[in-house]
Amino acid sequence: MTETEFQALAEQTLNSIESALENASNDSDLDVECSRSGNVLEIEFVDNGSKVIVNSQAPMREMWVAAKSGGFHYRNENGKWINTRDGSELFSALSRIVSEQGGVPLVLKA
Repeated sequence: MTETEFQALAEQTLNSIESALENASNDSDLDVECSRSGNVLEIEFVDNGSKVIVNSQAPMREMWVAAKSGGFHYRNENGKWINTRDGSELFSALSRIVSEQGGVPLVLKA
């Protein structure tokens, strides 16, 4: 994957995450504020002030997630972002992380 291809895919992924969270916030009790600065998406949980940061790392061709539960790296494999350590998928992991930190069960889809 070229850097240009990675940048386009990363941008699409960040947009998908942000859109899914905004929809979830409108359709459920989840209260989050999303803000973007370049390749960094900051998700703040209004009720408790905790945050999740999702950002792209072009040199590594990875998406990184920082949450209360830890830091995670995802590499694109066959069209899915897969955790480099445990093989979990990004949107599945974000569903768990957001549910835990936000206190509202949520399933995010790519």
